[in-house]
Amino acid sequence: MIKFFDLKKVNQRYEAAFQEKLEQFMQRGWYILGDEVKLFEENFANYCQSKHCIGVGNGLDALILIFKAYIELGKLQKGDEVIVPANTYIASILSILHADLVPVLVEPKLETYNLNPDLITEKITPKTKAILVVHLYGQLAEMDKIEAIAKQHNFLIIEDAAQSHGTHRPSPITHHPAAYSFYPSKNLGCLGDGGGIVTNDGDLNRIIRAMRNYGSEKKYVNDFIGINSRLDELQAAFLNVKLADLDKDNQKRRQIANRYLAEIKNNKIVLPHYDGSTNHVFHLFVIRTENRNELQEYLKENGIETMIHYPIPPHQQNALAAFNSLSFPMTEKMHREVLSLPMSPVLPEEEVSYVIQVINRY
Repeated sequence: MIKFFDLKKVNQRYEAAFQEKLEQFMQRGWYILGDEVKLFEENFANYCQSKHCIGVGNGLDALILIFKAYIELGKLQKGDEVIVPANTYIASILSILHADLVPVLVEPKLETYNLNPDLITEKITPKTKAILVVHLYGQLAEMDKIEAIAKQHNFLIIEDAAQSHGTHRPSPITHHPAAYSFYPSKNLGCLGDGGGIVTNDGDLNRIIRAMRNYGSEKKYVNDFIGINSRLDELQAAFLNVKLADLDKDNQKRRQIANRYLAEIKNNKIVLPHYDGSTNHVFHLFVIRTENRNELQEYLKENGIETMIHYPIPPHQQNALAAFNSLSFPMTEKMHREVLSLPMSPVLPEEEVSYVIQVINRY
């Protein structure tokens, strides 16, 4: 069986380095917010060409903390509306709700699966104050158009970069706060849960840094209603090891994607849009077909594991019952048709060739 994503094989490359980090961790005896977290925050901020990185417990908390910090700063108020793509993982929308804000769903573009900037304006109301941009599947959204709209209306932009590590390196002047997930299967993943926020805003950095730790900047002095969401010291150590290979791994993903794009020849399959630039790190390689379940079963019978990202759109989930009556035809079409092919930096060329051959026979 060709695995969709061989997580064990991905991390076996670092086994010796991980063991060394573990020994150092045990010798230090400092388990929470220690030297490894500080080092990773510095390393990842530099990698993103950003002034600050705050390590937190997971990607969802990263988003929630950005919104709540903006509320503390008075730049958002509870009840404000946030534009968000209808086609996303539910965490994007949950983060808005957890901050007592109101998500306003906007359809994506069929070609990119990302937020369609041309549809934003019609959803703007006097209560709209921010846009949550999701770089889905590892592809950068159309930031130039989105930024122009935000500038015109004085909206905040928050980036959900949970699937797009290394996609873009914004200049420090224009960089928006971005939330990252370091879930094990991400392009930069730890061996458990983890998340981070990068920002150039000193005030935002200060408040989030306190809010992740019970709202405290000084021990036993609590200035904000915070939470407990701190990047684990040992996971930060593992991330420090893996960060050095992120660009190389992303390039390997692009090489596999280029083979899929060039060699899959089947008129039943719609391949993803890619312009050949570094605006895509192919966290996922997502195709579409009208008979998705049939294709998935066919690939399984031929020893190829695939995944569906995602089978149920957020607005049809029981958890978001208030949205169930809404209709988003483009989003619903995607969720009926998408299928993710095997993709990882350790996927052998012969397995890529086999996937291509099997799909072309379908």
